[in-house]
Amino acid sequence: MAVTAAQVKELRAATDAPMMDCKKVLVEADGDMAKATELLKERGIAKAAKKADRVAAEGLAGIVIADDFSKATVVEVNSETDFVAQNEGFQNLIKDTAQEVYSAQPADVAALMASPFGATFTDLVTKIGEKIEVRRFGTLTADATTALNGYIHSNSRIAVILTAKCDSEKTAEGMRTVLRQVAMHTSAMKPTTLSYKDFDPEYVASETVGRIEVIKKDNEELARLKKPLKNVPQYISMSQLTEEVLAQAETDIKAELKAQNKPEKIWDKIIPGSLARFISDNTTLDKEQALLDQNYVLDEKLTVAQAVEKAAKELGGTAEITEFIRLEVGEGIEKAEDDFAAEVAAQMA
Repeated sequence: MAVTAAQVKELRAATDAPMMDCKKVLVEADGDMAKATELLKERGIAKAAKKADRVAAEGLAGIVIADDFSKATVVEVNSETDFVAQNEGFQNLIKDTAQEVYSAQPADVAALMASPFGATFTDLVTKIGEKIEVRRFGTLTADATTALNGYIHSNSRIAVILTAKCDSEKTAEGMRTVLRQVAMHTSAMKPTTLSYKDFDPEYVASETVGRIEVIKKDNEELARLKKPLKNVPQYISMSQLTEEVLAQAETDIKAELKAQNKPEKIWDKIIPGSLARFISDNTTLDKEQALLDQNYVLDEKLTVAQAVEKAAKELGGTAEITEFIRLEVGEGIEKAEDDFAAEVAAQMA
């Protein structure tokens, strides 16, 4: 008996099982919906689908990088418990998923799960016996003059890949080691965007007052402890430091030097450093969230952008980071607190 798309859709709606599994059991059951449902239950597929209301916030990240550094993929697969993440079967599932995404390049998670691999994934999940789902993934590619590399943290919960556009193939090849170091920096420092230029003006405005108040509160505690106070900024991002703002800052610095009776002939040696300090104090959002504007962990005197530029210059070329993807397991997922008493009561009811 031929199985219709409507039947497959109906069975999927009733059981939440993958499309290909629905079609397979309907063929075996000659279109009998009840029998097909029982087949899904017997194989544990419908049971796995019933776990959809649970929160999967644990899990692992995976990474695949081409031997020639032309392409790299990162994936995040979530589980309900950290215990399952230690399971060898689950760890192999991460590797297989990363390789599938790398090779097949599905458009999104839905496309991945609708592919033949989706059925294989569901079968393995059923055997493991816990709600497991692919949450997200990303891939970057590189041409001859683009450097690419990545890093996965030792706990396999954070994976990073990034690219940098270079002036030549030679520079791109030489920058791969540097990019791995920058990927490690990215893993630790948690940037959310590439540059301060990516921030929405409304977001910057909404963050400004709160962040300045935090510094004021910190100063209250520092004053109590009789420790040096932090400079209280007027701004939090380079996007706010217009030419007019910087010109006024320089005017204020000169006025302060005059008030301190500093000889005017040495002002030109003091002003650049004072202006740099002003910029540093007034770009805290950038240093926290924008990768290129963060202080580089391997040389905190430089930003990441400056460190990459310096490394490329030493190779005789130029390089600029253009993209990065950072996945951290469970990031942004609100995991409900377990109510043990309520759970026992529910099971006894």
